[in-house]
Amino acid sequence: MKKLIFIAISLLAFFNAQAAHIIGGEITYLCIGNNQYEFTMKIYRDCASSGAQFDSAPGAFTEGTVTVYRDGTVVPYIPTVTLDAPTITNIPPDVSNPCLIIPDDVCVEEGLYIFILTLPTDPNSYHIVYQRCCRNNSINNIIFPEDTGATYTIELTPEAQQNSTGCVNNSPTFNNFPPIIICVNEPINFDHSASDSDGDQLVYKFCSPKEGGGTGGTDPGSTPMDAALPNGVAPNPDTPPPFDNVTFVSPTYGPLNPMGGDPQVAIDPATGMISGIPNTLGQFVVGVCVEEYRNGVLLSTVKRDFQFNVESCEPTVFAQIQNDEVVNGNQFVVNSCGNNSITFIDQSFDQNFINTYNWSFDLNNGDTATSTTQNTSITFPGLGTYQGQLVLNQGSPCDDTATIFVNIYPEINADFTYSYDTCIAGPVSFNNLSITGAGAITSNLWEFGDGNINSEDSPNYLYSAPGNIPVTLTVEDINGCVDDTTQIIEWFPAPPILIIEPSIYKGCIPQNVFFNNLSTPIDDTYDIVWDFGDGNTSGEISPTYIYETPGVFDVSLSVTSPLGCSISDFFPNLITVEPSPLANFIYTPNPPTNFQPDVEFTDLSIDAVQWFWNFNDIDNSFDQNPVYTFPDTGLQQVTLIVTHTSGCQDTLTQFIDVVPKVAYFLPNAFTPNFDSINDEFFGKGFFDGMENFKMTIWNRWGELVFETSDYREGWNGRKLNVGKDSPQGVYVVVVTYTGPRGRDVELKGFATIVK
Repeated sequence: MKKLIFIAISLLAFFNAQAAHIIGGEITYLCIGNNQYEFTMKIYRDCASSGAQFDSAPGAFTEGTVTVYRDGTVVPYIPTVTLDAPTITNIPPDVSNPCLIIPDDVCVEEGLYIFILTLPTDPNSYHIVYQRCCRNNSINNIIFPEDTGATYTIELTPEAQQNSTGCVNNSPTFNNFPPIIICVNEPINFDHSASDSDGDQLVYKFCSPKEGGGTGGTDPGSTPMDAALPNGVAPNPDTPPPFDNVTFVSPTYGPLNPMGGDPQVAIDPATGMISGIPNTLGQFVVGVCVEEYRNGVLLSTVKRDFQFNVESCEPTVFAQIQNDEVVNGNQFVVNSCGNNSITFIDQSFDQNFINTYNWSFDLNNGDTATSTTQNTSITFPGLGTYQGQLVLNQGSPCDDTATIFVNIYPEINADFTYSYDTCIAGPVSFNNLSITGAGAITSNLWEFGDGNINSEDSPNYLYSAPGNIPVTLTVEDINGCVDDTTQIIEWFPAPPILIIEPSIYKGCIPQNVFFNNLSTPIDDTYDIVWDFGDGNTSGEISPTYIYETPGVFDVSLSVTSPLGCSISDFFPNLITVEPSPLANFIYTPNPPTNFQPDVEFTDLSIDAVQWFWNFNDIDNSFDQNPVYTFPDTGLQQVTLIVTHTSGCQDTLTQFIDVVPKVAYFLPNAFTPNFDSINDEFFGKGFFDGMENFKMTIWNRWGELVFETSDYREGWNGRKLNVGKDSPQGVYVVVVTYTGPRGRDVELKGFATIVK
């Protein structure tokens, strides 16, 4: 049997906050003499829920009550027996199945009520009744479970009642509470037996649970008809017998077959043992009755109403080992080639539930090798096939077994040699020297270390790049035995020919030339010597070199491999470098302004015979010393390209700043006599680039007489240009403006009126 772990932990479903999660109950009694009986009522709830609390418990919605009836009447003998707060205890999980691991959030609480009643001997039975709404809507085996309450009752028969000599009988009491969870498709064997202090004969059977309290209405009225209706969550008083059975989902389920199963879940009438294999997931209401007989006479029947929760469980103990092959799910094949001693590595799970390991192997010579460690090493007598096993938790219901097959095959050894001419870049010849005790090698795999592979026995291979190259040979024989070996190939031949490709063959001083070395094989472990023909050298594989002088240059290259093989070559007149001019110029004025935009350029170039000027990519000139008028202020780009007699050119670009300026001048007097001569006072000058202009004029008493933001507007001598004439005299003038490039300017002066 495998250890099982519960994986669907939803024990009960909500119906409503007042009613759901009461999941079972029972009533028993003890005769204490003088027509007094001590009744024990046990009610069970899902304590992992936020649903119904026990009646009369702190925080409960309802007060618990019990009603007593006598046979033959619907009028209560005792309408209301108020119950004290129950003693609440947690029901520990059932451990009869050691392979079931119950989650922490699944729990059941028992509410224990004890009350004493005085019941005189009567020729009729007493019925002690407690009713409650409602059952969980997740129940599978009864219809409309959310509308079906529960009645917990016990009958005190006339035969069980005390007589004048004392107590006649005590009811049986159940020994164990059913398991909280049982696993689908796993056998159940639960002892649902009871004990009887009087030694009476007990008979067990499945019986129908009873309906009880409902979801609607208020407590019933006083009429017999009303009293027969179990209205309300906790009816007070409880309704009279006879009580209706719950309605099972037929034909699948019934009072004697509440769960189905294969074989069907049943109860042994003599022992109370519940057994079978439940095969349907769900929640099932079950009634168990234990009948008490004395001399063939039925004294009492104790009924327990409870729920079985059938859930999916998963095995958590699996026996397995490190292997080469798995057959049929739990048969593990281990192959060894040339080694009789094998270490077996346990890979079983879950380790938290594994207590013991038992290894055993048949050595095929009458002996058996055993071990009890988690991992073990076994030495086998020789070649052949051997069988063994690993048993976890041997003797426990939570065990598991892995069958092991061991194949000891002959040894296989991979080996090879290689050879090549170290000074010629030719192929490497590989020679396969692998051997196996099984006969012939069946497959070869060469990995040449550059991403390429080959399956030939002894291949030849030409590398494209030198280096210390790891080569691996993997071989396999008819038994599937595999071995590999790796060797480092030192492949450093000299190139058979030197090939170079300059980026340019002819150019102008200074000439940048990239010498691309296309020779192969070659890398940075080779000794490289370039001679550029002007006395300079380089040791790079493909260098870049700048020729600073004109001329025709020979180039030579020599290459020496790390193994000492050399090759060299000479390339005459390979590079031609022509002389170049040197561009240079000056200009006046420096700097130019918007008042002086005409600029004269003077060429200072060396060895130039042609000139090309470009001004802002707009205008051009071929003059040696041009004059150019800039159309605007700011940075102006000027480029000069000069040409040598060789055709080589040089370029110089300068950025010339044409400075913007404003010229603003204030007169000192005017004659506002309307003769059209000097009648207005305003500034003179060059105003391009002026912004934020403002002129204010004040008399000697500090009174503002004129103001304008337009530099073209002048003062006509009247107050604000519309009032009466101002008298002859001197007036203060203040002018502010923002000049080009954001420079703020303030001018102060005087305006004299002359009449």
